[in-house]
Amino acid sequence: MTMKKAKIAVLVSGGGTNLQALLDAWKDGAIPHGEIALVVSNNPGAYALERAARAGVPSRVLVKKELGGQAGFEAALERTIEAFSIDLIILAGF
Repeated sequence: MTMKKAKIAVLVSGGGTNLQALLDAWKDGAIPHGEIALVVSNNPGAYALERAARAGVPSRVLVKKELGGQAGFEAALERTIEAFSIDLIILAGF
């Protein structure tokens, strides 16, 4: 019986050192029941987005101001999480 891996989204806003630790752990097999499937940032200049790209993990940028405020941001985040069928969200410096 093969167990389905949980799809993980990591929310970031800066340099991504926490994200890098998660990516390294995932690569090394320390997260055997999950896969990092998405990185989301509220900062288009976050270096964490580069870390995600280097790891081959898709990313999205959701800027509250561009989405009409907190409610717009939350709605866009919910749509994004659903679109990627995310099971678990990790806040990594977000």
